[in-house]
Amino acid sequence: MNLIIDIGNSRSKLVAFSDGDVADESTSEGHALGHLAAFSARHGFEAAIVSTVVGLPSDAEAALAALPCPVVHFTPETPVPIVNRYHTPATLGRDRLAAAVWAAQARPDSPSLVIDMGSCITCDLVCDRAFVGGNITPGLHARLRAIDEFFPCLPHVDDNGDLPELGYDTPTAIRSGIIRGIVYEIQGYISHYRDRHPTLHVFATGGDSHILQPAQDTITIDPYIVARGLNAILRHNLHSL
Repeated sequence: MNLIIDIGNSRSKLVAFSDGDVADESTSEGHALGHLAAFSARHGFEAAIVSTVVGLPSDAEAALAALPCPVVHFTPETPVPIVNRYHTPATLGRDRLAAAVWAAQARPDSPSLVIDMGSCITCDLVCDRAFVGGNITPGLHARLRAIDEFFPCLPHVDDNGDLPELGYDTPTAIRSGIIRGIVYEIQGYISHYRDRHPTLHVFATGGDSHILQPAQDTITIDPYIVARGLNAILRHNLHSL
């Protein structure tokens, strides 16, 4: 059984994999990894991988050091089972690369577009077992906050509420403009790359991927894409542990 430790900007996620399938998970706010010891005690982990976008506090480092199994620290130097064509590989987000690894493994014979709907929205292309590149744009909540920050005369709007095709008042105009605008943006990416790659498969993940549900028949929506990729990277490096 493998342990995946994915530390983001505000939350830490633990995922247990057994024979390639998700067996258990635990999420906590912050980076201290206070839930790691109890989660580890429930499972007999053979190996672990940790991916972080922040510097870890001393209590998190201590929790990792106390794990009773070898740990791979995912860095730009960690071997991965795909080619990375990013010109600045050290700046490529670990989550983006991990998601690309999973896409290449899940669909080895077709190009993939990987969409991560988090704090930022990323759209990355994977072809011939290579990370080709991708784009980054502000996510749903960043766009809503931008309305508050830059347009103080407009009302505050959150993502919950009526979502008409055309807004019938200012709050629905803002909400529909942002959420439907994101959906149309993603549909544009899909259409563009399907013209170039007719066999393109589309994956989506991240906390806001639910807004793509109406198009789910053409998109594989999976909240564990990054964790699956990290597990694949861990398995790729087991020989070095």
